[in-house]
Amino acid sequence: MRVIIIGANGQIGSDLVGSFQRHGAEVTGLTHQELEITDSAAVEAKLAGTAPQVVVNAAAFHNVEACETDPASAFAVNALGARHLALASLRQGSGSSTSAPITFFDGGKKQPYTEEDCPRPLNCYGNSKLSGELFIQAIAKNYAVVRVSGLYGAAPCRAKKGLNFVKIMLKLARERGEVKVVTDEYVTPTSTRAAAEQVVRLADAAESGLFHATPQGQCSWYEFAEAIFQYTQTPVKLLPATSADFPAKVPRPGYSVLDNKHLRQCGPGHHAGWRDCLKRYLEKPGR
Repeated sequence: MRVIIIGANGQIGSDLVGSFQRHGAEVTGLTHQELEITDSAAVEAKLAGTAPQVVVNAAAFHNVEACETDPASAFAVNALGARHLALASLRQGSGSSTSAPITFFDGGKKQPYTEEDCPRPLNCYGNSKLSGELFIQAIAKNYAVVRVSGLYGAAPCRAKKGLNFVKIMLKLARERGEVKVVTDEYVTPTSTRAAAEQVVRLADAAESGLFHATPQGQCSWYEFAEAIFQYTQTPVKLLPATSADFPAKVPRPGYSVLDNKHLRQCGPGHHAGWRDCLKRYLEKPGR
Protein backbone atom coordinates (compact mmCIF):
# COMPACT_ATOMS: atom_id res chain seq x y z
CA MET A 1 0.00 0.00 0.00
CA ARG A 2 1.37 3.41 -1.02
CA VAL A 3 0.43 6.00 1.60
CA ILE A 4 0.94 9.76 1.88
CA ILE A 5 0.63 11.23 5.36
CA ILE A 6 0.18 15.00 5.54
CA GLY A 7 1.41 16.54 8.79
CA ALA A 8 3.80 13.63 9.31
CA ASN A 9 5.81 15.27 12.09
CA GLY A 10 2.82 16.22 14.24
CA GLN A 11 1.52 14.55 17.38
CA ILE A 12 -0.67 12.01 15.58
CA GLY A 13 1.12 12.19 12.22
CA SER A 14 4.31 10.73 13.72
CA ASP A 15 2.43 7.68 15.00
CA LEU A 16 0.56 7.32 11.71
CA VAL A 17 3.88 7.05 9.86
CA GLY A 18 5.14 4.40 12.28
CA SER A 19 1.90 2.40 12.30
CA PHE A 20 1.62 2.21 8.51
CA GLN A 21 5.30 1.27 8.20
CA ARG A 22 4.91 -1.53 10.76
CA HIS A 23 2.09 -2.89 8.60
CA GLY A 24 4.34 -2.96 5.53
CA ALA A 25 3.08 0.15 3.76
CA GLU A 26 5.24 2.32 1.52
CA VAL A 27 4.93 5.64 3.37
CA THR A 28 5.68 9.16 2.21
CA GLY A 29 5.49 11.54 5.15
CA LEU A 30 5.07 15.24 4.36
CA THR A 31 5.55 18.10 6.81
CA HIS A 32 4.13 21.61 6.55
CA GLN A 33 7.45 22.75 5.09
CA GLU A 34 7.15 20.12 2.34
CA LEU A 35 3.50 20.71 1.45
CA GLU A 36 1.24 23.69 2.10
CA ILE A 37 -2.27 22.23 1.96
CA THR A 38 -3.85 25.65 1.52
CA ASP A 39 -2.18 25.73 -1.94
CA SER A 40 -4.43 23.65 -4.20
CA ALA A 41 -1.92 23.56 -7.07
CA ALA A 42 0.85 22.30 -4.77
CA VAL A 43 -1.44 19.59 -3.39
CA GLU A 44 -2.43 18.49 -6.89
CA ALA A 45 1.20 18.34 -8.06
CA LYS A 46 2.42 16.42 -5.00
CA LEU A 47 -0.25 13.73 -5.27
CA ALA A 48 0.22 13.42 -9.02
CA GLY A 49 3.95 12.89 -8.53
CA THR A 50 3.55 10.27 -5.79
CA ALA A 51 0.44 8.38 -6.97
CA PRO A 52 -0.64 7.21 -3.49
CA GLN A 53 -3.38 4.67 -2.87
CA VAL A 54 -4.25 6.24 0.50
CA VAL A 55 -3.96 9.89 1.56
CA VAL A 56 -4.09 10.59 5.30
CA ASN A 57 -4.56 14.19 6.42
CA ALA A 58 -3.14 14.78 9.89
CA ALA A 59 -2.41 18.45 9.26
CA ALA A 60 -4.45 20.99 11.22
CA PHE A 61 -4.56 24.46 12.66
CA HIS A 62 -5.51 23.26 16.15
CA ASN A 63 -4.64 26.08 18.52
CA VAL A 64 -8.21 26.76 19.65
CA GLU A 65 -7.59 30.31 20.85
CA ALA A 66 -5.61 31.23 17.73
CA CYS A 67 -8.41 29.84 15.54
CA GLU A 68 -10.87 32.12 17.29
CA THR A 69 -8.80 35.24 16.59
CA ASP A 70 -7.83 34.17 13.04
CA PRO A 71 -10.81 32.34 11.55
CA ALA A 72 -9.62 32.89 7.99
CA SER A 73 -6.47 30.84 8.63
CA ALA A 74 -8.44 28.20 10.54
CA PHE A 75 -10.83 27.64 7.63
CA ALA A 76 -8.03 27.86 5.04
CA VAL A 77 -6.19 24.94 6.69
CA ASN A 78 -8.90 22.86 8.34
CA ALA A 79 -11.68 23.26 5.77
CA LEU A 80 -10.22 24.28 2.39
CA GLY A 81 -7.05 22.28 2.96
CA ALA A 82 -9.15 19.16 3.44
CA ARG A 83 -11.13 20.07 0.31
CA HIS A 84 -7.95 20.41 -1.77
CA LEU A 85 -6.76 16.99 -0.62
CA ALA A 86 -10.15 15.37 -1.27
CA LEU A 87 -10.31 16.79 -4.82
CA ALA A 88 -6.73 15.77 -5.62
CA SER A 89 -7.32 12.30 -4.15
CA LEU A 90 -10.45 11.88 -6.24
CA ARG A 91 -8.58 12.74 -9.45
CA GLN A 92 -5.77 10.34 -8.50
CA GLY A 93 -8.17 7.55 -7.57
CA SER A 94 -6.85 7.51 -4.00
CA GLY A 95 -8.68 6.78 -0.79
CA SER A 96 -8.86 9.77 1.56
CA SER A 97 -8.69 9.91 5.33
CA THR A 98 -8.66 12.72 7.83
CA SER A 99 -7.99 12.48 11.54
CA ALA A 100 -8.41 15.12 14.21
CA PRO A 101 -9.26 15.86 17.81
CA ILE A 102 -12.71 17.40 17.83
CA THR A 103 -14.94 19.85 19.61
CA PHE A 104 -17.93 19.27 17.33
CA PHE A 105 -20.53 18.83 20.06
CA ASP A 106 -21.87 21.28 22.61
CA GLY A 107 -21.80 18.73 25.44
CA GLY A 108 -25.48 19.09 26.22
CA LYS A 109 -26.31 15.42 25.62
CA LYS A 110 -24.37 14.22 28.71
CA GLN A 111 -24.11 10.79 27.12
CA PRO A 112 -21.47 9.45 24.72
CA TYR A 113 -21.89 10.93 21.25
CA THR A 114 -22.20 8.49 18.35
CA GLU A 115 -21.48 9.16 14.70
CA GLU A 116 -25.21 9.72 14.12
CA ASP A 117 -25.47 12.66 16.53
CA CYS A 118 -25.79 16.07 14.91
CA PRO A 119 -22.68 18.23 15.51
CA ARG A 120 -23.00 21.65 17.11
CA PRO A 121 -19.52 23.19 17.46
CA LEU A 122 -19.12 25.95 20.04
CA ASN A 123 -16.01 27.58 18.58
CA CYS A 124 -14.22 28.45 15.36
CA TYR A 125 -11.84 25.49 15.54
CA GLY A 126 -14.72 23.02 15.75
CA ASN A 127 -16.61 24.73 12.94
CA SER A 128 -13.56 24.73 10.66
CA LYS A 129 -12.87 21.03 11.28
CA LEU A 130 -16.51 20.13 10.71
CA SER A 131 -16.43 22.04 7.42
CA GLY A 132 -13.43 19.97 6.38
CA GLU A 133 -15.33 16.79 7.20
CA LEU A 134 -18.28 17.90 5.09
CA PHE A 135 -16.04 18.73 2.13
CA ILE A 136 -14.51 15.24 2.28
CA GLN A 137 -17.89 13.54 2.58
CA ALA A 138 -19.25 15.53 -0.37
CA ILE A 139 -16.24 15.01 -2.66
CA ALA A 140 -14.50 11.70 -1.91
CA LYS A 141 -15.82 8.35 -3.10
CA ASN A 142 -13.84 6.31 -0.59
CA TYR A 143 -13.06 8.10 2.65
CA ALA A 144 -12.72 7.63 6.39
CA VAL A 145 -13.26 10.61 8.66
CA VAL A 146 -11.76 9.75 12.04
CA ARG A 147 -12.56 11.67 15.23
CA VAL A 148 -10.74 11.43 18.54
CA SER A 149 -11.02 13.07 21.95
CA GLY A 150 -8.50 14.03 24.66
CA LEU A 151 -5.52 13.27 22.41
CA TYR A 152 -2.06 12.57 23.86
CA GLY A 153 1.06 11.01 22.38
CA ALA A 154 4.84 10.74 22.35
CA ALA A 155 5.46 13.39 19.69
CA PRO A 156 5.37 17.06 20.76
CA CYS A 157 2.11 18.97 20.49
CA ARG A 158 2.98 22.41 19.12
CA ALA A 159 -0.29 23.96 20.31
CA LYS A 160 0.65 23.02 23.89
CA LYS A 161 4.34 24.00 23.71
CA GLY A 162 5.45 20.43 23.07
CA LEU A 163 3.43 18.93 25.93
CA ASN A 164 0.21 16.96 26.30
CA PHE A 165 -2.05 16.43 29.30
CA VAL A 166 -0.05 13.47 30.60
CA LYS A 167 3.26 15.32 30.37
CA ILE A 168 1.75 18.49 31.83
CA MET A 169 0.44 16.60 34.86
CA LEU A 170 3.78 14.90 35.51
CA LYS A 171 5.65 18.19 35.04
CA LEU A 172 3.39 20.05 37.48
CA ALA A 173 3.66 17.23 40.01
CA ARG A 174 7.47 17.41 39.92
CA GLU A 175 7.61 21.20 40.10
CA ARG A 176 4.82 21.93 42.58
CA GLY A 177 3.94 18.72 44.38
CA GLU A 178 0.30 19.76 44.13
CA VAL A 179 -2.06 19.76 41.14
CA LYS A 180 -5.62 21.02 40.81
CA VAL A 181 -7.76 19.41 38.06
CA VAL A 182 -11.40 19.86 37.03
CA THR A 183 -13.97 17.23 37.95
CA ASP A 184 -16.85 18.54 35.79
CA GLU A 185 -15.41 18.13 32.26
CA TYR A 186 -15.49 14.68 30.64
CA VAL A 187 -13.55 13.16 27.74
CA THR A 188 -12.45 9.87 26.23
CA PRO A 189 -8.63 10.07 26.50
CA THR A 190 -7.12 8.79 23.25
CA SER A 191 -3.47 7.93 22.67
CA THR A 192 -2.10 8.82 19.25
CA ARG A 193 -0.60 5.33 18.92
CA ALA A 194 -4.00 3.66 19.44
CA ALA A 195 -5.74 6.11 17.09
CA ALA A 196 -3.09 5.60 14.39
CA GLU A 197 -3.43 1.83 14.60
CA GLN A 198 -7.18 2.21 14.14
CA VAL A 199 -6.65 4.34 11.02
CA VAL A 200 -4.42 1.59 9.59
CA ARG A 201 -7.11 -1.04 10.29
CA LEU A 202 -9.70 1.08 8.50
CA ALA A 203 -7.39 1.52 5.50
CA ASP A 204 -6.62 -2.22 5.35
CA ALA A 205 -10.31 -3.07 5.52
CA ALA A 206 -11.18 -0.33 2.98
CA GLU A 207 -13.91 0.86 5.32
CA SER A 208 -15.60 4.12 4.39
CA GLY A 209 -17.55 6.58 6.50
CA LEU A 210 -17.37 8.49 9.76
CA PHE A 211 -15.68 6.86 12.76
CA HIS A 212 -15.09 7.75 16.39
CA ALA A 213 -11.70 6.11 16.92
CA THR A 214 -11.62 6.43 20.69
CA PRO A 215 -11.07 3.84 23.42
CA GLN A 216 -13.94 2.49 25.48
CA GLY A 217 -15.17 4.41 28.51
CA GLN A 218 -15.00 7.95 29.79
CA CYS A 219 -13.55 9.96 32.64
CA SER A 220 -13.25 13.47 34.00
CA TRP A 221 -9.93 15.25 33.61
CA TYR A 222 -9.51 14.72 37.36
CA GLU A 223 -9.94 10.94 36.97
CA PHE A 224 -7.52 10.99 34.05
CA ALA A 225 -4.90 12.78 36.17
CA GLU A 226 -5.56 10.39 39.06
CA ALA A 227 -4.84 7.40 36.79
CA ILE A 228 -1.65 9.03 35.44
CA PHE A 229 -0.27 9.55 38.95
CA GLN A 230 -1.35 6.08 40.06
CA TYR A 231 0.26 4.24 37.13
CA THR A 232 3.50 6.25 37.37
CA GLN A 233 3.56 6.08 41.18
CA THR A 234 4.03 9.84 41.27
CA PRO A 235 3.81 11.41 44.73
CA VAL A 236 1.51 14.42 44.42
CA LYS A 237 -1.39 16.11 46.16
CA LEU A 238 -4.29 16.01 43.66
CA LEU A 239 -7.02 18.55 44.36
CA PRO A 240 -10.49 18.72 42.77
CA ALA A 241 -11.59 21.86 40.93
CA THR A 242 -14.39 22.97 38.62
CA SER A 243 -14.30 24.60 35.20
CA ALA A 244 -15.29 27.86 36.89
CA ASP A 245 -11.85 27.84 38.56
CA PHE A 246 -10.19 27.99 35.12
CA PRO A 247 -12.22 30.40 32.95
CA ALA A 248 -11.73 29.62 29.26
CA LYS A 249 -11.14 32.33 26.67
CA VAL A 250 -13.01 30.26 24.06
CA PRO A 251 -16.26 28.29 24.60
CA ARG A 252 -15.61 24.58 24.99
CA PRO A 253 -17.97 21.68 25.73
CA GLY A 254 -17.96 20.25 29.24
CA TYR A 255 -18.78 16.80 27.87
CA SER A 256 -16.77 15.48 24.89
CA VAL A 257 -17.14 11.71 25.25
CA LEU A 258 -17.33 9.76 21.98
CA ASP A 259 -18.89 6.33 21.45
CA ASN A 260 -17.08 4.22 18.80
CA LYS A 261 -20.38 2.66 17.69
CA HIS A 262 -19.54 2.55 13.97
CA LEU A 263 -16.26 0.73 14.59
CA ARG A 264 -18.03 -1.91 16.65
CA GLN A 265 -20.58 -2.40 13.89
CA CYS A 266 -18.27 -2.55 10.87
CA GLY A 267 -15.79 -4.95 12.45
CA PRO A 268 -12.20 -3.80 11.69
CA GLY A 269 -11.47 -3.77 15.42
CA HIS A 270 -11.85 -1.14 18.10
CA HIS A 271 -9.86 0.13 21.04
CA ALA A 272 -9.54 -1.33 24.49
CA GLY A 273 -10.46 0.76 27.52
CA TRP A 274 -8.85 4.18 27.96
CA ARG A 275 -6.98 2.97 31.06
CA ASP A 276 -5.33 0.14 29.11
CA CYS A 277 -4.26 2.60 26.40
CA LEU A 278 -2.79 4.92 29.04
CA LYS A 279 -0.83 2.07 30.64
CA ARG A 280 0.56 1.09 27.24
CA TYR A 281 1.62 4.68 26.59
CA LEU A 282 3.33 4.99 29.97
CA GLU A 283 5.28 1.73 29.52
CA LYS A 284 7.52 3.39 26.93
CA PRO A 285 10.62 4.92 28.56
CA GLY A 286 11.24 8.65 28.45
CA ARG A 287 7.72 9.73 29.40
